[in-house]
Amino acid sequence: MTLDTYLGQRRYWEFALAAGLVLVSLLANIGTVWIELARNESPVALQTALVLEITSHAALAACVPLALWFIRRVPISAAKWRSSLLAHAGFSIVFSLAHVVLMYWSRVFVYGALDVTYHWHDWPAQFVYEYLKDFRTYLLIVVLLYLYRFIIRRLQGEAGFVSEGRDDADQHPVNDRFLIKKLGREFLVRLDDIDWIESSGNYVNLHVGNRVYPLRATMTNINDRLSEHGFQRVHRSAIINLDRVAEIVAFDTGDGEARLVTDATVPVSRRFRKELRQRLA
Repeated sequence: MTLDTYLGQRRYWEFALAAGLVLVSLLANIGTVWIELARNESPVALQTALVLEITSHAALAACVPLALWFIRRVPISAAKWRSSLLAHAGFSIVFSLAHVVLMYWSRVFVYGALDVTYHWHDWPAQFVYEYLKDFRTYLLIVVLLYLYRFIIRRLQGEAGFVSEGRDDADQHPVNDRFLIKKLGREFLVRLDDIDWIESSGNYVNLHVGNRVYPLRATMTNINDRLSEHGFQRVHRSAIINLDRVAEIVAFDTGDGEARLVTDATVPVSRRFRKELRQRLA
């Protein structure tokens, strides 16, 4: 499988990867419990351990999208690393609370089906115990996600302004090319070849055909610098190349979508739709 093929099916592979990690953790924990309880020849205790581990990991899997949502909303950047780390430390409590509530009530349901009562007699102490484990899990999710992003960016290449390195790089006008650095090589991508631009945390992604190149910039900055080059912001997370627009489809809600000549669809919000029509006209 090539990198381009993987990136085209990236969401499916990322889901499979997350599910695989949860499954490996579940099997590892069950295996450890199995070995310990086999020595005591306690099948009842083994059954209990299986229920506890499965409910815990099922609840954890349900909470992973919540963690990924917050990581996207509050990216960890060098400029604001203290505040972002504090925000994630605080959110780890929310993550743990969601995990514990789902886990607890799923156990109540399973035990109830077996005519057994499941109850925590000391909720504060039990939650602290679970939180210490959930904090490590949340930290592992953050570390693995940023490591994964780092590897992907190195493999797919990273874009930069040709004027980068100058003291006045932010004010220097954009020429008609971006510089792409990929695996020790450098090449240029013309502005005209960019179909659309998507927000992605501390980066924006340049969509060039089937390829995606991350660029460290904000949507506001890139929009200001490219608006004079035939680009138009159409959503808080999307900018399109006007020359790539095939048609605009309006929805009853007032929002819409831009369909590009590459068959890609880009969301268009009500806030930008009127300005988009004016520029296309």
